Amino acid sequence: MPEQLYRQAYPKLSSFYFFYFMLFGGLIPYIGLYYQSLSFNAIQIGQLMAMFIATKIVAPNVLGWLADKTGRPIFWLRWTAFLTVVFSVGFVTTDSFLGLLLTVFGFGFFFHSALPLFESYTFTTLKGVKERYGLVRLWGSVGFIAAVLWLGWQIEAWSIATLPWTLVGLAVVIWLATFAVQEHPVAQHEDHASSFWTIIKQPWVASLLAASILIQFSHGTYYSFYSIFLDEHGYSKNVIAWLWALGVLAEIAVFFWMVPLFRRFRVKTLLMASLVLTLLRWVIIPLVIDDWVWLAFAQLLHAASYGLFHAAAIYLIDHHFYGDNQSKGQAIYASASHGLGGALGMLAAGYAWYAGGADWAFGMCALAVLLAIGVAQKWVRYD
Repeated sequence: MPEQLYRQAYPKLSSFYFFYFMLFGGLIPYIGLYYQSLSFNAIQIGQLMAMFIATKIVAPNVLGWLADKTGRPIFWLRWTAFLTVVFSVGFVTTDSFLGLLLTVFGFGFFFHSALPLFESYTFTTLKGVKERYGLVRLWGSVGFIAAVLWLGWQIEAWSIATLPWTLVGLAVVIWLATFAVQEHPVAQHEDHASSFWTIIKQPWVASLLAASILIQFSHGTYYSFYSIFLDEHGYSKNVIAWLWALGVLAEIAVFFWMVPLFRRFRVKTLLMASLVLTLLRWVIIPLVIDDWVWLAFAQLLHAASYGLFHAAAIYLIDHHFYGDNQSKGQAIYASASHGLGGALGMLAAGYAWYAGGADWAFGMCALAVLLAIGVAQKWVRYD
């Protein structure tokens, strides 16, 4: 890809990631606290969080198929962003459990459909320089931090009740950002002999998806109950915000250094390192909850548990799925990891937290990562 074209594409690609993850940063750290303010119990909170993530199991595959079939990913991206706005209004208009469950279903379905479409579009745009993906993607992390800090201040200054209106506003901005990019249909490859399902059945691909499911399962307790856990131990909303932000700052560092990392180390080495450090993270959080210094260290490990694993996994996915399988490949990765793994992790977290508190919930997460380490070590490879 010529340098001039990269420079032209960079701000357009980066702006979408910034606003998309700004909404995600407004949602994930604080929505559990919002549900708690509506007097929902741990199981109900876990069910609502699981519903949000569960939509990612099906939605990206439907839209990925449509994008590959029509060769118009941006057309579908704009529709998913618009319908995300429509369903986000439900957060403002209802506070019943059933009403929010339906809202979360519709909102999550279209919100989660958008990112795999854009990931595929980004890798197509960065053809020949895909190691620069991290420099584009890091702006999503910047957006996440901006939302976390902004909303931490907003909620502390006013009320958690302001959160739904903020989510609607951010959804509108994402929709507007989709008009900054234009179509360039995925190129067809004459030499791709493997069908989509043949690729998935390859043991190194299936094992990568399995490890992705397990590591996202392990994040279920973190995404659903970390803020609640900190709140119960007396941390202010501003401190909670800064701890979330610290984790994402560490993630940004990984994306920034992605080019030299991938040039110096094998992809599998980076993947295994991320899993081992994730295991350490889940083990220490419940042990050091009253020591903010150690909590800060645990948050720095987000660089591995999310940033490094995601960078390595998406690199491998793009390697194995190309041409008219490209959008479907990104979709199946999103569905399997953040969808199936995330939904099961959040649902299980609710029951584990209800039964045994943080020790049980984070212990379950650690066991999932141990299994992921075994699977990845034995079968994942990069040819």
